[in-house]
Amino acid sequence: MKVDGRFKDKVVVVTGAAQGIGEAYAKGLAAEGAAVVVADLNEDKGQQVAKEIEASGGAARFVRCDVSEHASAAALVAETTEAYGGIDGLINNAAIYGEMAFDLLITVDWDYYEKFMDVNLNGALVMTRAVYPAMQQRGGGAILNQSSTAAYLYSGFYGLAKVGINGLTQQLAHELGGMNIRVNAIAPGPTDTEATRTQAGDAAKEMTKQMAIKRLGTTDDMVGAAKFLLSPDSSWISGQIIAVDGGGTFRL
Repeated sequence: MKVDGRFKDKVVVVTGAAQGIGEAYAKGLAAEGAAVVVADLNEDKGQQVAKEIEASGGAARFVRCDVSEHASAAALVAETTEAYGGIDGLINNAAIYGEMAFDLLITVDWDYYEKFMDVNLNGALVMTRAVYPAMQQRGGGAILNQSSTAAYLYSGFYGLAKVGINGLTQQLAHELGGMNIRVNAIAPGPTDTEATRTQAGDAAKEMTKQMAIKRLGTTDDMVGAAKFLLSPDSSWISGQIIAVDGGGTFRL
């Protein structure tokens, strides 16, 4: 594993990093020198990801974190700064998705809806509020939120949460810009992950027929965009939602 790349001496927290796109983010950033905090509720899978990064020559540690809880987010920041001296980047990737319930907004159980939004929308704000002071102490940093092209489609409360993520990204970019903290989002299209296969099955492949690049996305497609948005190469980009979707989305 390359450990002297463009993220050498940088510390990045990735939530929901025990599997799927989050795992790919963690491993991709570690491969370019970042010390990565693998944040997740799944201790077994999260620890395994951290061990695999370390076995490849990278730096990583697992921290159990519930992104919907302020105390849990604060504990993660404390452990991270003690271990690595600070925080330079945050990827708000954690979400209820693979085991997401299907229902309508007008009928979904309210307790489930509130928990869903606490994780999928409010969790990004909870983590940002906890992390930004540590970034400010380092002279700035970059935050990347995980949106989805579902924000532009009829997709129930999942899409509604992603609409919220887009708005949150734009608002936080302005609130944190004066601290030299940039905030952007990636909006993946249908991506070949275990969670998408569980949720969409063959329907995801059908969606590719309407895309300019007629294949499912891969986790590597997302990692390339994430590295760009977290790096100095995008130093004048903030408040943007970048669709990584094979040309499936048109916005004017």
